[in-house]
Amino acid sequence: MSPLALLLVAAGGALGAVARFVVDAEVTRRATRSSPVPPGTLVVNAVGSFALGVLAALAPDGGAPDWLLFAGTGACGGFTTFSTASLDAVRRAAAGRWGAAAATAGAHLGVSLAAVSLGVLAVAALRSLSG
Repeated sequence: MSPLALLLVAAGGALGAVARFVVDAEVTRRATRSSPVPPGTLVVNAVGSFALGVLAALAPDGGAPDWLLFAGTGACGGFTTFSTASLDAVRRAAAGRWGAAAATAGAHLGVSLAAVSLGVLAVAALRSLSG
């Protein structure tokens, strides 16, 4: 592992973490009603998962180029937040809100898997159109 790789991941991670903080706060602030699933964290995980799907589909086989270390491992890794989604679910369960806990866990997993798939499929579709 090279020092450049570590620097790229660290820089991307810092950028992703700041972006997560801003997006989560803004989405949560603008939410018009309470939800069993925290909307800011869900949006962050959906957007980050889609972006990572696109990046993974664009990456060459057999290695991680510098741009993927920065954007994928760093920025998407710092932006998405499965640990916060897990904590949200645990807090709801601890409060006896079992339905909200299940909705939170299920929504994050389902939305994130769907978003990664859509990112990969979007790149495949664009490649097939360009011939």
